[in-house]
Amino acid sequence: MSEAEGTLTWTPVPDAEPALLATRTREAIAAYPSAKVAPIDADLADTAAFCEAYGSAPSHSANCVVVAGKRAGDTRYAAVLVLATDRADINGTVRRHLDVRKISFAPQDDAVSLTEMEFGGITPIGLPAEWPLLIDSRVLERDQVVIGSGIRGSKLVVDPAELAKRIGAEVIDLAQA
Repeated sequence: MSEAEGTLTWTPVPDAEPALLATRTREAIAAYPSAKVAPIDADLADTAAFCEAYGSAPSHSANCVVVAGKRAGDTRYAAVLVLATDRADINGTVRRHLDVRKISFAPQDDAVSLTEMEFGGITPIGLPAEWPLLIDSRVLERDQVVIGSGIRGSKLVVDPAELAKRIGAEVIDLAQA
């Protein structure tokens, strides 16, 4: 049992039930050969509950949040990936990096409709290609991280170096001190 994998039984994605991934995640997953999936209780999808129930270390779980920034009437969306043990500096580092005047977490309805993923299961795999993916540098210090699958009923474990290879991905120091 690894720190990330906890007590779950993980299956390589090509051998898994397609229903364990959101459609957009399933369409993009081939670019992540290390990815494995495990079914979970959807009521335990939130990181703290997931880690406690399945023995997965929070330091090996990464949360993906969708942010919306505004500048001159334009709304710019991006995804931010940070370890569950850290908090991303959304109003400082992320706002400046995206060159927006105002930024906030995207409204839930927008995040769900734009990603075509379930809230609480949003993953960087399968996000709109034009969105930047800002990955905190601490995520890359792990050999594997647990992330969402696009649905609440499963999780993915993946080598974070593969996430950093996504077009539009940038590894920067995002966590608040």
